[in-house]
Amino acid sequence: MDGDHELRIGIVCPYSLDRPGGVQLHVLDLAKALMARGHDVSVLAPAAEDTPVPAYVSSAGRSVPIRYNGSTARLTFGLMAASRVREWLKLGHFDVVHLHEPGAPSLSVIAMWARIGPTVATFHSSQSESLAMRLGKPWIKPGYEELDARIAVSPSAAATIRDHLRVQATHIIPNGVDTSHYVNAQPDPRWEGREGAPTIGILGRLDEPRKGLETLLSAIPAIRARHPHARFLVAGRFPDHIAAKAARAGAEVVGELDEDQKASFMASVDIYCAPNLGGESFGIVLVEAMAAGAAVVASDLQAFMDVSTMADGGNAAAHHAVGDAAALAEKVNALLDDPAARELLAERGRECAAAFDWSNVAPRVEETYRDAIRMDAEFHPHPTKDVTSP
Repeated sequence: MDGDHELRIGIVCPYSLDRPGGVQLHVLDLAKALMARGHDVSVLAPAAEDTPVPAYVSSAGRSVPIRYNGSTARLTFGLMAASRVREWLKLGHFDVVHLHEPGAPSLSVIAMWARIGPTVATFHSSQSESLAMRLGKPWIKPGYEELDARIAVSPSAAATIRDHLRVQATHIIPNGVDTSHYVNAQPDPRWEGREGAPTIGILGRLDEPRKGLETLLSAIPAIRARHPHARFLVAGRFPDHIAAKAARAGAEVVGELDEDQKASFMASVDIYCAPNLGGESFGIVLVEAMAAGAAVVASDLQAFMDVSTMADGGNAAAHHAVGDAAALAEKVNALLDDPAARELLAERGRECAAAFDWSNVAPRVEETYRDAIRMDAEFHPHPTKDVTSP
């Protein structure tokens, strides 16, 4: 087989591009990484008519907000969506189709049942309890079993589908990150700490309780008791009442940042905090902060533990018990007390983050596609283009 043979790849994203989140950004970045490797890629995703999308994206129409996996996801389903999926599959002539989060009631589950060739799925969700999976198990498990390859983004994501659906992941491949964007980010003097006045930052959709902002705010008094001039920076997209609450707790409200500002923010703070309470399948924010050179303090969610130990078995972040503000304060104070230990943790983080760069992740995804094509030819014989030879 010619390992460099170009593939025609279709990728399905279940979540709307109107408000990009972790899965959407992963899909778009994966598409770009695969195109950089010489492949022809088309992405199908929900998007409103006025939402700007890259040329390689086909819109499946408007989405509706649905509570899913602890947050509000914008999904597309129904007869019109099914028709668009089938047309996209038929016209795409794909060598392989890659579905993301096929358990969500959206495009990926439709494409899973409408499969007409080699099909791979990536499972992002990691949760100990899932009502959606329990209710959907009778009709989604058979589709999962027919997939030619099943990728989990972490061991905890693999455990989720194993425990809920009794289906095994065939590959564990982490989400990719363009770490160069963070490695090369320049600190911003507004957010940099100085002697005696270190900066501790948090960033995200902090109006979602699962992001753990309340835990960090509750830890501020204990940290300030030992480091009275420490600054707490709260960045991201959130409503005014969240900003007011953070300000009352003694934090500085930075507000929403674009991608360049986000990288600069992480490169500026002495400690980046991720006190999330749950609902995380992969700690991409940890990888970003590590790549930018911040020392990371994170809750001990399994998804976060997976990231900080996945690369070399070492611990590239300081972890505290979920929801425990006192434990968070203790970890932050220990790092502020010992700058050498903080720098060592940051260096371990940089090394860990390199393992998640697209230069390492994309070839693994590509090889999974080729495995799926071989599996499909063996177990699902049907007329298809021969892509396993030049």
